[in-house]
Amino acid sequence: MSSSKVAFPPSITRRALLGAGAAAAAGVAVGAPFAFAAPGKTSKQGATGPDPARDALIARPPEGFAPMNAPGKIVRVTGSNTLQPNGLWPVQSKASNLLERAMIELTGATNVGAAFARFVHPADKVAIKMNGLAGRDGGTMATNKETVLAVVQGVIAAGVPAASIVVYEQWESFMEGTRVASKSLSLDGEFPAGVVPIVHQNKDATMDPIQVYSKNTRFVRVFTEATAVINVGLIKDHNICGYTGCLKNITHGSIVNPHDYHDHLATPQIAEIYGQDICRSRVRLHITDGFKLIYDQGPKDVNVKRRVPHESIYATTDPVAMDVIGWQIIDKMRTDNALPTLKDAGREPAYIQIAGDLGLGIADRNMIRMREVQV
Repeated sequence: MSSSKVAFPPSITRRALLGAGAAAAAGVAVGAPFAFAAPGKTSKQGATGPDPARDALIARPPEGFAPMNAPGKIVRVTGSNTLQPNGLWPVQSKASNLLERAMIELTGATNVGAAFARFVHPADKVAIKMNGLAGRDGGTMATNKETVLAVVQGVIAAGVPAASIVVYEQWESFMEGTRVASKSLSLDGEFPAGVVPIVHQNKDATMDPIQVYSKNTRFVRVFTEATAVINVGLIKDHNICGYTGCLKNITHGSIVNPHDYHDHLATPQIAEIYGQDICRSRVRLHITDGFKLIYDQGPKDVNVKRRVPHESIYATTDPVAMDVIGWQIIDKMRTDNALPTLKDAGREPAYIQIAGDLGLGIADRNMIRMREVQV
């Protein structure tokens, strides 16, 4: 992974980026509370000073509740023989055990319910973002149903009613790719009654447009109606932006026009979208489903030789730090297999460093603390 300075596209400067992210960065302190207000109208972002309409879209936890925030801290829990005989999906008990251990190690809690209770409150409306792109059309590299079920059970153990939990994706085929629900949105029978699967089709939005990187966009309704979002992403090579993990799973999976934000390797667009207060005030926890990874020819699952077992789950509150680690893992897999690094391949995911510059997390590898546990 390169530590070189980012070369910004001609249309933006480092000073402009840092200025745009100043308001978002102000809430990075550990446990900094946000007070939820119902969605309302919002104006184009970029103007300085208070904007009551925009601020109405900022999510705020229930009164008296401060979700845990630990910049730069990651827990990786790795198992053995975690995959089913087909080598594709984890054994449910293994997925649940790895997630429970990761959450306990991250929070210091004594059980999975208490661990999730550091991030969600019984009064929250919780949305779980999955990634099913590479599970569609016969692919197998999607967020695993087993991992999502373990997350849902953890949220319920924290006291959140099943009826206050949704799992969501962009398209029916993506939802089917996760195996959580079918294209007809029939939820897998293992999930607790009351949990709702939602497909937004990049169009189900109720907020007014905001301007991000000189283009208008809107976050989808399933995202803006949630008070808490849990991101369950993957570790994958990406043919446009180099790497896709925590940040991109939220940004390009929760707006109406992700196709408008792919220019020049999606840098700095991914960082700018995630830096919106509408986004940062909601996303409280990142779980990386690392049972498998794709180190080349991603984000689709097109070459079985580029998809390998990894048998790990990661937990963190810091999407930037996790993307730094994921990028590092992908680069190592590439060099181990006689492929150029992402930078040498012309696909350096420079948006990750920019996200760090904007105060969205820790991008300096020397400041990232990753606890690794083998079970």
